[in-house]
Amino acid sequence: MAGHAHNLRAQSGAGRPFGTITRGTTGFNRLRRSDRWTYYHPELSSYLRSADKPLAVDVGYGASYTTTVEWAGWLRRLNPGVEVVGLEIDPARVLPPRDGVRFELGGFELAGYRPHFVRAFNVLRQYAEDQVDMVWEEVCSRLAPGGYFVEGTCDEIGRRAAWVLLDETGPLTLTLAWDPHDVEKPSDVAERLPKKLIHLNRPGEKIYDIFSAADDAWDRAAGWEPYGPRVRWRAAREILLAEGVPLHPVRRRIRDNTLTVDWQHVAP
Repeated sequence: MAGHAHNLRAQSGAGRPFGTITRGTTGFNRLRRSDRWTYYHPELSSYLRSADKPLAVDVGYGASYTTTVEWAGWLRRLNPGVEVVGLEIDPARVLPPRDGVRFELGGFELAGYRPHFVRAFNVLRQYAEDQVDMVWEEVCSRLAPGGYFVEGTCDEIGRRAAWVLLDETGPLTLTLAWDPHDVEKPSDVAERLPKKLIHLNRPGEKIYDIFSAADDAWDRAAGWEPYGPRVRWRAAREILLAEGVPLHPVRRRIRDNTLTVDWQHVAP
């Protein structure tokens, strides 16, 4: 966890992007779990399908174009007319256009755009904790009507991920997603919580209670282990639901194990 607490502070000023330069590490297919989740999310996917020439902005894409171009591919399956822009605060990382994606200088001010969808992954994890609300408010205030913002974190090759979905009113949900074969128990994903929550996984906090309940259900579903971790997690989810944990439904069987709850159930 110590590696997440770099405590950078956003800088802003006239004519300057809003934010600060981060490490910029990235890699092919790193954000695949979020991409799949976006594609199958009923409200978000419906919104993008119905929008006329929607604009999607990827904030802080890092030292490579890869995850932004992959994201564009998923979004264009929803709406072939989507325009995708990658923003980087480091001028040295601004790339020539490729694969129908533009790359520009910018930060959380969104370079003056009013996009329908914004994504920022592995950016705020390097900021100071007290910067999160300010950044969320800045981005959400610049969304197009009905727009969405996904802010999250994942490990270096995308096996464990967590993200918050926001709209103009603020945070809506928290989602945890992981490779079923990569974790021994759901709380292993806690190390990849978004900055807003990562320091709060302790007794007395709601996010701690969610992980404790998930681990307990996972243990009680051990009889399903011979059928594999995906089947075992489905059984654990049923235990959680039967005990009143308000999980969002999984509308199709996917390769990831996922857990989504309303923000009010994990908010500090």
